[in-house]
Amino acid sequence: MNNLTAITTPQYTISSDSTFKRLKHRHHNRLDAAEDHHQPLLPGLPDHVAQLCLSLVPPSTLYSVCRSWRRLIYSPSFPPFLSLYAIFSSTEIQSELSNPIQFSSFDPISCKWLPIPNPPPEPPIRLLLRHPSFISRYLPIQSVVVSGKLVLLAATADEFLPALSKPLIFDPLSQKWAHGPPISAPRRWCAAGASRGVVYVASGIGAHYDNDVARSVEKWDFNVQHHRNQRWRWEKMAKLRDAKFSREAIDAVGWKGKLCMVNVKGVAAKEGIIYDVERDTWEEMPEGMLAGWRGPAAAMEEETIYVVDESKGLLKKYDHVKDTWVEVVKNEMFKGAQQVVAAGGKVCVLCADCVGIAVVDVAAPPPAKIWTVEVPPGFQAVGIHVLPRLCSSDV
Repeated sequence: MNNLTAITTPQYTISSDSTFKRLKHRHHNRLDAAEDHHQPLLPGLPDHVAQLCLSLVPPSTLYSVCRSWRRLIYSPSFPPFLSLYAIFSSTEIQSELSNPIQFSSFDPISCKWLPIPNPPPEPPIRLLLRHPSFISRYLPIQSVVVSGKLVLLAATADEFLPALSKPLIFDPLSQKWAHGPPISAPRRWCAAGASRGVVYVASGIGAHYDNDVARSVEKWDFNVQHHRNQRWRWEKMAKLRDAKFSREAIDAVGWKGKLCMVNVKGVAAKEGIIYDVERDTWEEMPEGMLAGWRGPAAAMEEETIYVVDESKGLLKKYDHVKDTWVEVVKNEMFKGAQQVVAAGGKVCVLCADCVGIAVVDVAAPPPAKIWTVEVPPGFQAVGIHVLPRLCSSDV
């Protein structure tokens, strides 16, 4: 799978549904007319052989050559490159209690924000993002990426109830939503993460505080959908020793077959624990790891953990051999960072203002290259992820 493409001078657009439908209609008319005069991808080669050859060329190069190659890189049969995905909240005042949300994908080749279809209307979902009791912060929407899919796990509804009784799954290749298995105890403000194709939720608060829920851990094996005579379900795992992880929405970072988490965000004093997914056991976080965990964190391919020290604006990576953090790059944009995601050799940092996303190329030789993706006007990002690009014929 290709890395996130470098973007240096992007121009950002986002399409409305009506514009999208008109463009789609006109495009299909042109395709119908062109089908009678089909041109091979590479003269002298069958298309399936030509596609194998073209898959070795960077998609950004194919995009700029001709329309047929441009369509090819967005087709379901072509190896997908990675794109940035975001959950947006409108900055326009719609209600005292809530803001509408929108799911979008940023195509790093065309440099456009593209809308994602809305989740299914049934059962209806009303997510509460703002409340007068929490003026300075968003109420979190907790989501993870597993097996190339976006999974919404927890959020807050009206009257501070859990908004999701079962996960919502978005497949970027089919552009369709689906429901996961019902959660035995729907919750919000929990720890959420994924490791090796398995989704985990721990602690949190249900309709009201319950110590059993605050100490509970459940897993959902996303891989069983590929096996016969099995169905998706949540399984209860070893409990937490206490309920200290139900105070905030927590990212459980999948790393080397373990889930690493701290109970408080930011630079405040905190406790850290690690869950071994194979042995179903909990252990204390190493002293050095905990000491440097001073902001949002993410793991690259579950091998290297990156964290942003949000007070210093410093991106670091964890050296597990020496139990210490190594400086990668320092930048003012990183101060107050809201979220970090890592994939394809890039670390993406949601900046404090929630309207800028800093992208750091950590795979390239130092000094690290940094560029910024801005969200569309009128929106703020409340969550970001990296997933395979959307499939589309409308290019």
